[in-house]
Amino acid sequence: MRMRNKPWALDFLSEHKSFIDIDESHQLDITSRFKKQQPIHLEIGTGMGRFITTLAKRHPEINFVGVELDKNIMIRVVEKAIEMELDNLQLVLLDANHLRDYFNADEVSHIYLNFSDPWPKNRHEKRRLTHKNFLKQYKEILKVDGMLQFKTDNRGLFEFSLEHLNNFGMKFHEINLNVHEMESPENIRTEYEDKFSSRGNLIYQLKASF
Repeated sequence: MRMRNKPWALDFLSEHKSFIDIDESHQLDITSRFKKQQPIHLEIGTGMGRFITTLAKRHPEINFVGVELDKNIMIRVVEKAIEMELDNLQLVLLDANHLRDYFNADEVSHIYLNFSDPWPKNRHEKRRLTHKNFLKQYKEILKVDGMLQFKTDNRGLFEFSLEHLNNFGMKFHEINLNVHEMESPENIRTEYEDKFSSRGNLIYQLKASF
């Protein structure tokens, strides 16, 4: 998801450092950002933030971290976090290629990938968040019983993900080819999910562990 550049974006984010780490100053020390020591759930690519803020509101017993590279998008997430007064949510302006540099080994209990960029051209497959290069990072930062949850409307990306997770030796706990057919009340629809579903696109989801 790309938004029009806002020249004042970093100034805005800098004013709200209690919610966001914009300079990686808490690298390998994200737990110190929270008031309580609780399990950490991580969303990689927050979009506009509906998913992670709703999840954080529902589950005060869990600490949530949202990673996003686009500072313009992150403004929306910070605004939601402020409005909802979420003290169990922290945001990080970070390139997902550097997760292992920011998070400790065995620190995260759950990873969410929601409607990631499909990068449809073959030459760009290493940029897909379910490529083996990213899976290696997830395996390092996830706890032994940690879960990876992936949701998309892109059939090609879903098939790619199934293949790569399987080749990586991951165990599948759920493969759902139509999330909305019998939608669970636990499903939180992202902004993208509403958009693509309204066009008639099927929503796919998988859950897997290492």
